[in-house]
Amino acid sequence: MSRIDESRPFVPLGIAIVTVSDTRSAAEDKSGDALAARIEDAGHRVSGRAIVRDDREALRAAVGGYVADPATDVVLTTGGTGFTGRDVSPDALEPMFEKRMDGFSNLFHAYSNGTIGTSTLQSRATAGVAGKTFVFVLPGSTGACRDAWDGVLKAQLDYRHKPCNFVEILPRLDEHLKRGKLRAAP
Repeated sequence: MSRIDESRPFVPLGIAIVTVSDTRSAAEDKSGDALAARIEDAGHRVSGRAIVRDDREALRAAVGGYVADPATDVVLTTGGTGFTGRDVSPDALEPMFEKRMDGFSNLFHAYSNGTIGTSTLQSRATAGVAGKTFVFVLPGSTGACRDAWDGVLKAQLDYRHKPCNFVEILPRLDEHLKRGKLRAAP
């Protein structure tokens, strides 16, 4: 069971949103808008927002830019997680992960099953750590973005959440990168 420890301070994070679509414009980005509203309502800040086409290299470049940005702690992508030929988000982004977060997909699907039933199987939602940034690859529907935020991410991105949360480990996400550099040094 999760709970909020009110004796701990809230720690706002920088969260970037990347919408993956060949057809949406900023005016039509309902999923991105839903995520932005939830991020801000929770007390975090949107550190950037982009719309990129369903293209592996364009998506990697956009997410890679946010991963390299010290103002961004988390990247949420929305769209491109299905099974059609244009759906490339997991295929593009999973190779960027130093560590995969299989539990996110499991929890997302369990929560989503309660809202849309077995249709949750049509998503390849995934997550991982790239550099020192959490990356969550979400479906493109507004409902799926709500499920991901409300059912999983809101609690895990709150430092006050007990017994543990992602904010506590953010400062240590790049330890594996530092160790690798130290070993490689003469």
